[in-house]
Amino acid sequence: MAGIVVVFDFDKTIIDCDSDNWVVDQLGATELFELLLPSMPWNSLMDTMMKELHLQGKTIEEIADCLKRAPLDPHVITAIKSAYDLGCDLRVVSDANLFFIETVLEHHGLLECFSEINTNPSYVDEEGRLRIFPYHDFTTSSHGCSVCPPNMCKSKIIERIQAQASAEGKERFIYLGDGKGDYCPSLKLGEEDYVMPRKDYPLWQLICDNPQQLKAEVHEWSNGEELERTLLQLISMSSAADHNHAAQLFSADCKFETIPIYVTQ
Repeated sequence: MAGIVVVFDFDKTIIDCDSDNWVVDQLGATELFELLLPSMPWNSLMDTMMKELHLQGKTIEEIADCLKRAPLDPHVITAIKSAYDLGCDLRVVSDANLFFIETVLEHHGLLECFSEINTNPSYVDEEGRLRIFPYHDFTTSSHGCSVCPPNMCKSKIIERIQAQASAEGKERFIYLGDGKGDYCPSLKLGEEDYVMPRKDYPLWQLICDNPQQLKAEVHEWSNGEELERTLLQLISMSSAADHNHAAQLFSADCKFETIPIYVTQ
């Protein structure tokens, strides 16, 4: 299974909520957030909200405790740990931020399962305030994609991961997501890949509206239990296909009597 790369979105995919909204709502800053939202890019707004929460006396520990309470289905935890144990290369590609994602994953014992987290950078400054910055600095240049938000085009990240994975002999991708920002990277997947959109969410709807645009095979899911079952089935199918391909190559290369190869499932 070492040839499989599994890419997860974070919000509404790994956790069952939007982490930005969760923190803002739980810490009582919803009214200000909604007031500022029409006038600021989302990423810049979250940095501003962290400043406001800091001025209100909210500590980084309170933010972390809030994140640890974010809903995460036990089936998703099992799916991630199982995929990791099976030898898959797990990565996060998310428009959340590093502090939020690492806090949640570490709390649930999942952080070590991921080889890479691609998201908006963040850090706690000397005053104890959480700072959040864009993955792509849109104030200096554009990432060139008119579909994605200005701070992140996930397809640019996927293309880099694909190049790296190909060099390492990893040729099959499984992409899990829910939002509009997950559509662009889904278009970069090939015929041997799988995309897992969350049913009745924006990514799923975009795929339903434009099914001919995708090369990857589509497998929907609605909840954590379906995510776990579908993901592990796809990993098993991919592993069987790779073993069968290896068996065919062995048979074709054999100059003498063909030796049957049996693949255990």
